Amino acid sequence: MAPVAPALAPYVASVTAYDVDLREPGVHRGLPGTTLTFVLPVGAPLDVGWQGRPGSRERRWSTVSGLHAHPAEIHHDGTQTGIQLALTMAGARALFGMPAAELAGELLELADVAPALRHLPEQLAACAPERRERRVQEVLLRRLAEVGAPGPRAEVGQALARLTRDDMVQDVADDVGYSRRHLGNLVREECGLTPRDVRRLGRFELSRTQIGRRPLSVVAHACGYADQAHLTRDWVELAGCPPTTWLREEFPFLQDHRGADEPG
Repeated sequence: MAPVAPALAPYVASVTAYDVDLREPGVHRGLPGTTLTFVLPVGAPLDVGWQGRPGSRERRWSTVSGLHAHPAEIHHDGTQTGIQLALTMAGARALFGMPAAELAGELLELADVAPALRHLPEQLAACAPERRERRVQEVLLRRLAEVGAPGPRAEVGQALARLTRDDMVQDVADDVGYSRRHLGNLVREECGLTPRDVRRLGRFELSRTQIGRRPLSVVAHACGYADQAHLTRDWVELAGCPPTTWLREEFPFLQDHRGADEPG
């Protein structure tokens, strides 16, 4: 993971170069979260679609996906190379000139979202591997200066930040001075999801960082779930599998007992 340029930091949560050998063809789960996903594959297009929606599957040289409450499936031949960025909701406005709501639940290419950036995959392919992350950030810095799109209202940004930390919707509405209904409308207009779903994704995202390190009952309590069963239900709905299944798929060298109290 490369350091993000200070000017990009409010809009790009992370920039990660990946070059992995998975030994055999398979399917990787693309899990939902509180950031938008921007992938630039190198060497071969990304073969991705929403789980359970075969018509959404395409091979793309760039993929931009908005917030979503269901998993994606990335089909691969055993190797994957490229750059993946996590964009904040403010990043959608700053880099693409549109609210994140316009991208919610979508799998799009750069030509659909930001035609001015459509040549970035070709530019990346021509770069030496060690320069790819820098090249992407250089292009996005120029784009930031060109777009200059205003961010969401300060109170909406504040509300979104608090919701991703699992604060109660009513408490957030009271603090920013809106009714619960009005806050819900503003949040949907900005990111395409309800405040409840934003809270849910924040909780899920936090649990993902802890699963495999502590027992599931401990993770559930630490992340704001009612109990382990609640955590497992959310994982089945959001990831398409229980957390123990995801752990086995992503980290097959780990023993199940490190991350689970009982079968997933």
